[in-house]
Amino acid sequence: MRAATITGPDELTILDVETPAVGPADVLVTMKACGLCGSDPHSLAAGFIVPGAVQTRLGHEPAGVVSQVGGDVVGLAVGDHVVVNPMGVPDAIIGAGGPQGGLSEYLLVREAAVGRNLRILPPHIPFHVAALVEPMSVARRAVNRTRPSASDTAVVFGAGPVGLGALLAFKALGVANVVVVDVQANRLEKALRLGADAVVNSAEEDLAERLVQLHGSGADAFGVQGLPGTDIYLDAAGVPSVVEFVLRSAKQGARLGVVAIHRKTIEVDFEALIPKELAIVASMGYADEFFQVADDLEANWEKYALIVSDVVPFDSVERAIRLAGTPGATDKVVVTFD
Repeated sequence: MRAATITGPDELTILDVETPAVGPADVLVTMKACGLCGSDPHSLAAGFIVPGAVQTRLGHEPAGVVSQVGGDVVGLAVGDHVVVNPMGVPDAIIGAGGPQGGLSEYLLVREAAVGRNLRILPPHIPFHVAALVEPMSVARRAVNRTRPSASDTAVVFGAGPVGLGALLAFKALGVANVVVVDVQANRLEKALRLGADAVVNSAEEDLAERLVQLHGSGADAFGVQGLPGTDIYLDAAGVPSVVEFVLRSAKQGARLGVVAIHRKTIEVDFEALIPKELAIVASMGYADEFFQVADDLEANWEKYALIVSDVVPFDSVERAIRLAGTPGATDKVVVTFD
């Protein structure tokens, strides 16, 4: 089989390797689609996923068809359409330091079990949409970490794939009002189509003033008035100005969730933070969220489909990774194998 493999800094090679042998507890999945994460171009540029690793395989957002089933496996059959939880396998994370990657023609799922590392989806759901379960699980985890309730108001910074996934997660959990903030008009338009109650272009509008209009006014413990009444802020943008805005503008008792990767250090004045009683939670990966998202995607796959901007064939996988790594060039890239 062919497998997209990092063989050096900024060097991607399609290697011809042996198709994995299926053990009694395993299933073999014929790959049909694999999404590209923002981490993939960075890993390629660095020449590794895990420091010290060589010839590491890429792809941790896999979807495909079961083509072989080990004799001890229950609940799975040849022909099942599945998404694979890359964190639910015993041999390290698929496509993130483990021996396998989803950007391969076949993927062996060791110790295969529905509800642990595999979820069957109906065949009418396109594979390029099914491949969104993994990245949307990252978004759902971040939302869950902020402990939302139906009466809350929320702001999502960044209308990229994870930010849009967070929007869908907040709405799925019944959050009363969700605002999406970005600086790209096309992304904000997509957020509205996905159910945002309002959008704000922070390059053109006074964000604090607009949030007071949308979420009412709040105060801190010292009685400073006029702060936005927003309950939850979620950073899916990864730029310092987002965190700086929240630290400056949050009302008493607000929550800030951070799922974006920040590559610059941000200074925090903790003395100024105390009267806000701001709760800050970080989020990475997911736990049960993979299967929560799979359930929601099965019911609402047409809405999730709007997140995908580019579908690129496996023969052009290097171009796909370059596209995914070019700021502003695209939104969500998915590689397909047919």
